[in-house]
Amino acid sequence: MLITITLVMVALLVGLDQLTKYLVITNVKPVDAVPVLDNILQFRYVENTGAAFSILSEKTWLLSLITGVLIVGALLYLFIKKPKNKLECASIILVVSGGLGNLIDRIFRGYVVDFIEYLFMEYAVYNFADILVTIGAILLVISIFLDKGEADA
Repeated sequence: MLITITLVMVALLVGLDQLTKYLVITNVKPVDAVPVLDNILQFRYVENTGAAFSILSEKTWLLSLITGVLIVGALLYLFIKKPKNKLECASIILVVSGGLGNLIDRIFRGYVVDFIEYLFMEYAVYNFADILVTIGAILLVISIFLDKGEADA
């Protein structure tokens, strides 16, 4: 049952990520940018050949390999070792979904479509998959600290 729920959640999140990127390609790319909140947030089409903050630009094959290995490792952990709690399970699902969403871009486009841009500060342009990975990583750290706290008690 856990496998089915996990795969459905991953499919839904990856589908949502790919839908947002499709909408950006069809609606934002032709005009370059669309204001969302004046002087705060806009959607701007960006082709990112690197990782976060364009680290390892033009190393798409390396990033694809690393991402693929991490996704397989996370799925094996989920299905074989079994997460300790629901928070850990949810965090891994989020990280896998975000990683897979960006991996699909790298494999089929040669770059990741980024589009969320803050206007009130200098920050990287990012996408929905990046949000999933970030929230998943934060939840995983919280889960580890909570588990460590219970072990010490």
